[in-house]
Formats: sequence, structure tokens, C-alpha cells
Amino acid sequence: MNDSETLLCQEDETCLNENNYKLGLCSVSECDDEDIQTLIRREAVTFQSNSTFSLLKSEKSWFKCARLDVIKWILNTRAFFGFHFRTAYLSLIYFDEFFSKRSIDDGKLWAIRLLSVACLSLAAKMEEFKAPALSDYHVDDYNFEGHVIQRMELLVLSTLEWNMSLITPFAYLNYFTTKFCGECSHKKLVTRAIELIFTIIKEINVVENRPSIIAAAVVLAAYDYQLTKKVLEIKVNTISSWGSLEIERIFSCYSLLQEIGMLESKTPNSVIPPNIFSTLLSSTGVLESSSLSTAGSKRTLTYPDNDQDCPAQKIPRIC
Repeated sequence: MNDSETLLCQEDETCLNENNYKLGLCSVSECDDEDIQTLIRREAVTFQSNSTFSLLKSEKSWFKCARLDVIKWILNTRAFFGFHFRTAYLSLIYFDEFFSKRSIDDGKLWAIRLLSVACLSLAAKMEEFKAPALSDYHVDDYNFEGHVIQRMELLVLSTLEWNMSLITPFAYLNYFTTKFCGECSHKKLVTRAIELIFTIIKEINVVENRPSIIAAAVVLAAYDYQLTKKVLEIKVNTISSWGSLEIERIFSCYSLLQEIGMLESKTPNSVIPPNIFSTLLSSTGVLESSSLSTAGSKRTLTYPDNDQDCPAQKIPRIC
């Protein structure tokens, strides 16, 4: 084989399949065993996995509600712009990672909404061929100006130390579907697995749960939601680099999918494309005048105005 031949791509035209492209999936021909082992080793360093599958833990009920609202907005906006599903997931990684290092004062819902816009905008710049202008992002009751979103983007980049190229579960779906499920309806299983990904992220911190664990669990759940732990272990053992700890995490994730009762659902409402966005009010706000205070190892982002109750028509001032 001469040098020119070694430079030829091995993929065929199926790699350009539009469905795979929009879902953010790689084909099995691209992701062979060696590639998957490399991804798994890489994510083991990047993601802060606990010894068991980790649920979202927060004593602040307002934040839990706000995070669910963020997920809904991200998915609706993904559909509105036609982003990849992996772009939506990546933006939530940024969001959860930000909150693992900083906090926002209780009830500052407008700040969380601004953060969600910045995270999705950054994810789009990482994943999409063409990202929308910052002025094109809209949130009900708020109309953040482009330079305000940009400053929040810089704060996110700084907080995450510019580590923005991260693995998502979508890198594994085609591979795991083929590995675990054989000749079953591949496209149907992958579509169902994607629905389950956006179900389970409502219950977990995506930074604390490795993408490969989530991907394996949702594929197995899409295949059969009544697997015994023994059968699940046999299937998972086909991945050579995984041991008993990974099996426990996958089974825990799989069990959570059963417990939250979403396996009987056809399509989560939040995946449905939104109607035309509501008429938005113009605004300015207070990001530049915000102050950072240090509390232990976790820094707090504080703001001068009290937005505890977040009234529907209250618009923040940004100087």
C-alpha cells in the first residue's frame, strides 16, 4: 500500500446519512471496539463519576424547578433551530458543570435563564456548522442583548477552564445498539434511546454520570425494560474494558428509568418543537455589576436586585 492509499477514508456514503448527522451519531464502521475503548478511557478522566449512579441532589426546590425549565427551553430551542440532539445535551453539561463550581443566589431565575442561553450558544458554536446570532436566542419574559449573553459566555468559558469539547451519550448509541441488541430494529431502538436520554437528564447531574453509562442503560431499556440484572450483566460484559463497577452503575441507571415510569411514554412533551415564541420585552440587566464572593471552594454569583419570586413581567437591568 502506497502513502496515498493510506490517506483514503474508509467510510462509505452511509456516514453522510442525514438522520445520523442530525442525531449526532457516528456509524458503527467509524466506532469500532478500539475507538470505543479510547472514548471510555477519555471520559473516565473528564467526568466526575461516583461509585454508584448519581441522582440530582439539591435541597433547593426552586433550583430543581428552574433546571427542568432550562431543559425544556433547551430542547424547544434545539428543535426551533434544528440543532443536533448532542448540542442540547452538551449545553446541559456546561450548565451542570457551571453549578458544580459556582452558585447563583436563590430565586435568581433570570440569571439561570441567561446562563442557559449562554450554554446553548456555546454548545452550538462547538457542534453546529452555523450557530445563530446571539440576538436570535429568546426566552419568555426576557430579551437579553447580544453583548450581555457574550459576557455570560465568557464567564462560562472561564469557569469551565475552556474545556468545551466533551463526550456525550450520542457517541455510543449506534455501537451499543449493535453490540447489545443484534439484528433488532436499529433505527427504532436508537430513536427510543434518545427519548430516554432526555427523560433521565431531568433526574441526574450529567457531569456526575458518565456518558457511556447513560448510553448503555438507555439502549438496554429501549431494547427491553424487563431485563434481569444477570441478563444485563451478560450483555454489558461484551464491552471488554468494563468491570463490576460499571455494571452496577448501568443497572442503577436502568432501574431509575423503570422507577420514573417514562418507559411507557411515547414522546416526551419537551421534545416537541415549540410554537412561535411569545412576544418578548426589551431589557437591559446587571451582569457587569454583579459581584463574586468566595465560599469555600464554590464561588457564589450574586446580583443587586431581588428576583426571588421572578414575576412574569419583571425584566432585569443590565448596564
